Amino acid sequence: MKTLPILLLLACGLIQCKEKTITCAIETEMGMITIELYPEAAPKTVANFLQYVDKGLYEQSSFFRACTPENEADREVRIEVIQGGDMAEEKELAPIEIETTAITGLLHKNGTVSMARSEPNTATCSFFICVGDQPALDFEGSRNPDGYGFAAFGQVIEGMDVVLRIQQVKEIDQYFIDPVQIIDIKRIDD
Repeated sequence: MKTLPILLLLACGLIQCKEKTITCAIETEMGMITIELYPEAAPKTVANFLQYVDKGLYEQSSFFRACTPENEADREVRIEVIQGGDMAEEKELAPIEIETTAITGLLHKNGTVSMARSEPNTATCSFFICVGDQPALDFEGSRNPDGYGFAAFGQVIEGMDVVLRIQQVKEIDQYFIDPVQIIDIKRIDD
């Protein structure tokens, strides 16, 4: 009987410890993708993404690139992702410091949302969604020679079927012939 109060306390503690999340809807011409963001694990990356969302800067942007088994066949380290969030350079906000997977603990699993970048600390607006687990994109992963990996900050919670359809859009050298329009990205709760 003494264990019941302890179990109740533990259960209450676990419920309170659940990380706060923010949910956003990515409306595309091919359907809706719902994502959950993790501001406690990746505060700078989530804040950056939400600046673009809240200012409406993703309106009329697109998913413009996909990495597939076919177009990655000649690469030593192959990945599968769709990339979106392109916009005119004058709309881009300042680059952010990279929050690596070693810092956040958020790994590149199926449906992970992460910031695209060239060099460390250069991510601005472009993001990608993983198709399947992509450990090569984590800290010390082999995809990027600098070893920093990419900054994961969210997860698809609905709409992976849409992600998979986008990944199959006709492309040349990974870039879609007809990019898939992102109509808008909006917060759907706080």
